Amino acid sequence: MSVGLLKALHMLGVVLFLGNIIVTAFWKVMADRTRDLAVIRFAVRATNWADVFFTFGGVVLLAVAGRALAAQSGMSELPWMRLAYGLFAATGLLWLGVLIPLQRAQATLLASLPRDAQIPPRYRRLSLAWAVAGTVATLLPLGIVWLMAVKPSL
Repeated sequence: MSVGLLKALHMLGVVLFLGNIIVTAFWKVMADRTRDLAVIRFAVRATNWADVFFTFGGVVLLAVAGRALAAQSGMSELPWMRLAYGLFAATGLLWLGVLIPLQRAQATLLASLPRDAQIPPRYRRLSLAWAVAGTVATLLPLGIVWLMAVKPSL
């Protein structure tokens, strides 16, 4: 595969991945602020589906095209590249081990509530944990973007 095509696929992966995690977090936080159960339910479901389609799709493009680019350019073993791989892996572990379980717990909790119910305190605690973990899971890939742009000598 040509370097140009790999770069385009890699950049598409960046846009899908970072764009989704930033915009979806914004939508969900704004939905939580409404304190409207129907709006929050919708936002939680939409967050879960957006992760399946956009975040996961971005991850696949980043991993496949990025690895192929690194192999073709001989950069795989550079210290900054190894650090980028580590940050990418840490982001994935945080997503799989913390964020997705929190999102599922939120969706399950909200699904069982009647339409006129108040948002339970447990949801607020889950949402706060999600916001903290999500912030870290957003900062880590922003660090990767910095590494890719600057290519520091470490």
